Amino acid sequence: MTRLDIRPVPGIREIESGDDLARMIVDAVAADGWEIEDRDVVVVTHKVVSKQEGRIVPIPTEAAYRQLVENESVRIVRRRGDLVIAQTTHGFICANAAVDRSNIAEGFAVLLPVDPDRSAHRLRMLIERATGASIGVVITDTFGRPWRRGLVDVAIGVSGLPSILDLIGTSDAHGNELNVTQVAVVDEIAAAADLVMGKASQIPVAIVRGLNLEGSGRATDLIRPPDEDLFR
Repeated sequence: MTRLDIRPVPGIREIESGDDLARMIVDAVAADGWEIEDRDVVVVTHKVVSKQEGRIVPIPTEAAYRQLVENESVRIVRRRGDLVIAQTTHGFICANAAVDRSNIAEGFAVLLPVDPDRSAHRLRMLIERATGASIGVVITDTFGRPWRRGLVDVAIGVSGLPSILDLIGTSDAHGNELNVTQVAVVDEIAAAADLVMGKASQIPVAIVRGLNLEGSGRATDLIRPPDEDLFR
């Protein structure tokens, strides 16, 4: 049985464009009295990555905000009042095209990274260079879910670990062959890490320790293609 240790990383100040986020994470871990080790998974909220990459946009009016949502969308899935469910340029389907006005100064919004998988890979390379450890990185965002209340963190960027555990062709404990089971393991990691980060605690990074995952993947691997989508 796998035992996981999920540790928040406190002490990371407000991120600004151009900051060395990798160094800030490594230093914050050290200041907390421990260090990043091989096979650790560094989980980072997209907001600090977006801020570091300068993905902050002024929105002086509500009309400007609505236009920004339209600009970040390639398809509007549903509208209800002020709520827009949209498909982003990345392929994610989420509220308001993930244009976020929380944890940012009034009059501004934070956009998703242009390429979250690439952002995750770059961050992983920098942390590995600073620590000598072989790690994984998951960048997260908070999504709603069709047919279920509540929000949950999911992976929007991945590097250094598989995004999906494909169990098709294996057998369960009773010897039954699994025909459709594919586990979105990076979404599970994202949701678990959020339990120690929270939505208002200003802890944007956590380390998940104890996983033994082989292989590599991307967050875009989780996007269901149109020919498999029964609801499109």
